Amino acid sequence: MRLLFIGDLMGRPGRKLVAEGLPSLREAFGPFDFIVANGENAAGGFGLTEKIVAQLFDIGVDCLTSGNHIWDKRDYVPHLMEEDRVLRPANYPDGCPGSGVKVLEKGDRRLAVVNLQGRVFMADIDCPFRVADALLAAIEVPCIFVDFHAEASSEKRALGLYLDGRVSAVVGTHTHIQTADEEILPKGTAYLTDVGMTGGHGGVIGMEAGSVLSRFLTAMPTKFEVCERDLRLNGVVVDIDDDRGLALDIRRVIWCPG
Repeated sequence: MRLLFIGDLMGRPGRKLVAEGLPSLREAFGPFDFIVANGENAAGGFGLTEKIVAQLFDIGVDCLTSGNHIWDKRDYVPHLMEEDRVLRPANYPDGCPGSGVKVLEKGDRRLAVVNLQGRVFMADIDCPFRVADALLAAIEVPCIFVDFHAEASSEKRALGLYLDGRVSAVVGTHTHIQTADEEILPKGTAYLTDVGMTGGHGGVIGMEAGSVLSRFLTAMPTKFEVCERDLRLNGVVVDIDDDRGLALDIRRVIWCPG
């Protein structure tokens, strides 16, 4: 199977890039069996809304992963119990709404999508390594994609090696900077430290530079504004052996309009 995973969608520019870019990406890579995107920043940079989720599914996204910003739009949080194609990190403690795993099906192909969040420089939630062990013990399909939403490259690399040979791919999100270390690990798992960001790259990780600089210079609360300059879609294409669930190829994607 061929999977397209799209990096963190930043507000309206990110959503627009997905809508405009998917036809070109399909032309370049052929049909995708599944399209997954990290959508936790899709609503003005913070969280999701029902309308935005519906729009993304309508244009061809099959599943949305997330991270720490999934809780930012309080009105959407209850919908995590109703829409199982929108994931929150699986290692949030018991009692949090939503799920961190979804098995997608199209024809005779099945793909399990797993969403985990790191703990280094982030919230002290449950251990992503141990939670991954428990999830994998219960997943009954060979093809498994993991979005690891984490700050530290060391933690991302460690989880990639820990899951090598047990999942199809481990791809990092959260830092919004695409790394150039894509590879197939020794036991057959595709790995990339960070897939990058889909939105305006002309500011600071998706936000206008002025508002971010003010926060750094004064340490005062500042309202961040989504950047709409230097638009780029960051993603990764992973080819997976349907029977073994191991990666055959991994390629980074950078698509720009025009």
